[in-house]
Amino acid sequence: MTELPMFPLGTVLFPHMPLALRVFEERYIVMLSHILGQEPSEFGVVLIERGQEVGGGEQRFGFATVAEVVQLEAGEGFIGLVAQGGRRVEVLEWQGDDPYPRAEIRELDDLEWSDDLLPLLAQAEHEVRRTLALASEFADLPWSSTVEISQDPVEAAWQLAAISPLGPLDQVSLLRATSMKQLLLLLFKLTVDASETLGDAWPADDDDDDDGDEPGPMTN
Repeated sequence: MTELPMFPLGTVLFPHMPLALRVFEERYIVMLSHILGQEPSEFGVVLIERGQEVGGGEQRFGFATVAEVVQLEAGEGFIGLVAQGGRRVEVLEWQGDDPYPRAEIRELDDLEWSDDLLPLLAQAEHEVRRTLALASEFADLPWSSTVEISQDPVEAAWQLAAISPLGPLDQVSLLRATSMKQLLLLLFKLTVDASETLGDAWPADDDDDDDGDEPGPMTN
């Protein structure tokens, strides 16, 4: 078991993904002052289950991702940083929030890759990109359907999990995957479900002109 500083957030951080933060709460500024003297400078990112990000007192999920600080910039009243998601951990016991949240954690095994999963990876990527294109018709998204991902299959799998337009509860279930096959299968299923939900919400084409034209296809 290892004690790790923790940063509860309203989002899930996945391995091999960047995280940009503006830190202004005193407890997290104290945390940064402690970890920046270490090499590597790391903290855990955990999803808030209930409560608020500011002020403490929130309830948190039991799985997190270790983030390594790779860029730091001081602003007026805040510290801006960029961290990179790394290994996954399970929270075994919270150690309190004074002077900042800390937890006893154990590291989860890395997911092993096998080349026989390449067709499943390609299928998951196709569905993620298709659903991103569909979702972009409804809202502005942080990721485009054409965003580039890593050529490394393990990194690509986690990046696809991160960019797929899923809710945080689905993202936590992906983060908890115990095998690469399970991750890809679950990612595909959850993304298909999200796509079907978006399809159901697509407004019907109101063709009152009766001009014989067929409704156009949905963007995908």
